[in-house]
Amino acid sequence: MTILILGSGGREHTFAWKIVQSPLCQKLFVAPGNSGTAKIAENIDLKVTDFQAIKKVVLENQIDMVVVGPEDPLVEGIHDFFLEDEDLKHVAVIGPQKAAAQLEGSKEFAKEFLFRHHIPTAAYQSFDATSLEAGYQFLETLKPPYVLKADGLAAGKGVLILNDLNEAKAELRSMLVDAKFGNASNKVVIEEFLDGIELSCFVLTDGKNYKILPTAKDYKRIGDGDTGLNTGGMGAISPVPFATTSFMKKIEDRIVKPTVSGLQKDGLHYKGFIFIGLIKVGDDPKVIEYNVRMGDPETEVVLPRLKNDLVEIFQAIANQTLDNIELEIDSRAATTVMLVSGGYPEGYEKGKEITGLENLTDVIPFHAGAILRDHKVITSGGRVMAITAFGDTYQEAIKKSYQNIEKLHFDKMYYRRDIGFDL
Repeated sequence: MTILILGSGGREHTFAWKIVQSPLCQKLFVAPGNSGTAKIAENIDLKVTDFQAIKKVVLENQIDMVVVGPEDPLVEGIHDFFLEDEDLKHVAVIGPQKAAAQLEGSKEFAKEFLFRHHIPTAAYQSFDATSLEAGYQFLETLKPPYVLKADGLAAGKGVLILNDLNEAKAELRSMLVDAKFGNASNKVVIEEFLDGIELSCFVLTDGKNYKILPTAKDYKRIGDGDTGLNTGGMGAISPVPFATTSFMKKIEDRIVKPTVSGLQKDGLHYKGFIFIGLIKVGDDPKVIEYNVRMGDPETEVVLPRLKNDLVEIFQAIANQTLDNIELEIDSRAATTVMLVSGGYPEGYEKGKEITGLENLTDVIPFHAGAILRDHKVITSGGRVMAITAFGDTYQEAIKKSYQNIEKLHFDKMYYRRDIGFDL
């Protein structure tokens, strides 16, 4: 098969790394890709939401399958675009159709879905600029901290957790009236705060059958001890030590099964990954959010633990024969630590040369915001590279990640030094 991956992050490099191991993959393209994918596949410079440019590439290169990495093209309807085009409808697309992608595209849509199918989640109400006063009143009924979520896509930055009521009211106004997150915050969901420990559950579905991938936990805040601003993710660990067999059964029975059956009942066509952001409150799992693709940097610890041929799994998803696949999981732990540009998630400089990659041992560096220029690997984004390691325990794996990071350098390189601290 000839396969195209859409995206340019660490998640997409991990997909590429796994796909090229498959004897079923004859040729791999990544668009736009990064310095990591450039070494194992052919990068094509295009925008992941430019569907006409993607069509041209698919037809010119006789591509058989498109694996969609990020959420934007899914929310904008790339799968529907392929199905509605005579020249493209034979191409397998891994990712849900537009209506189903609203699970990530709209926080309100997701909450309505959760309540409709009796899936445990936080109480909520949603507001727009015309109901600002009602939003203030709802905040007054809640205990701090206050959770405000921009309804639309805000590149992982549209969630605020605030301890002060007046600050929460000011931020609500800023989101709804001053468009703090652009169109994404035309509507804001206010939720009750759930106190517990978070984890991520990843589900593969062909729209009928499902498989649960290994659990992972990522670390969103920029600073050690989970302090500072939210980021796209600073590191991850798989498996999650507290996700026991009995706890996983609760997740499957109360959350995964009603999610997959809810998609069918609502006529939402879904072939791909469902990311379920969970929180363990006491001994019970509750849903914080859905994403309609793999998480990043969780992909960098989940996929390396998957022993199966990923292309075979994708074929089964496309053909609705996922029930014929038995997942084989590496029993070892995997950890990853994200190297980021100084200043991220706020302003940062690009174009810094990354040195020391040739000295890495017993780890897998997954490139993210990095590109090749004049045969040098240079930074091109906020999250630059994820350093993944295996170990018999997550402590052993994380030690390997950190030991290898010491061999790497770029100007103003930053990383968290406490991934796994809370476990």
